[in-house]
Amino acid sequence: MSFEDQRIRARARFGLRSLAIGLLLWPAVSLAAPADRIAVNVDQAKLVKLPPKVATIIVGNPLIADVTLQGGGVVVVTGKGYGATNFIAMDRAGDILVDRLIQVEGPSDQIVTVYKGVDRESYSCMPICQRRVTLGDADKYFSLTINQAGSLSNQAAGSAASAALGAKN
Repeated sequence: MSFEDQRIRARARFGLRSLAIGLLLWPAVSLAAPADRIAVNVDQAKLVKLPPKVATIIVGNPLIADVTLQGGGVVVVTGKGYGATNFIAMDRAGDILVDRLIQVEGPSDQIVTVYKGVDRESYSCMPICQRRVTLGDADKYFSLTINQAGSLSNQAAGSAASAALGAKN
């Protein structure tokens, strides 16, 4: 075997080893979140610390995420819909302090999805299955569940107000 053949084989082995190492490391690299990305689940909130000079927040798509500025440079990022958007934080002079990507992902609880033809219903099963409104559910199911939750919330608020008035008397 000539010296040239040995060099070609050595390069081929090096290339195969590099490819194998790359394939082994690829899942870890691809799953690592970039430092400028905020991952939040739908219907959940996350606190993020920003520079204290932030005066204005701009959200690219408020249907995907809501960002609320609190005191001391803290923002609350709430996932509203699936997808990605960005937010920009500026100081009073209009200088950009932060431009970050927000990735809104699916719910973290155990969801059971029931299909009735093309209509979809979602249930949160922790440990007993209860109705859960999820983007993409059938209109009738979505509306019924939202209305029930709103009615329950209004009744609870009314009871709390009545109890507060009773305590004053």
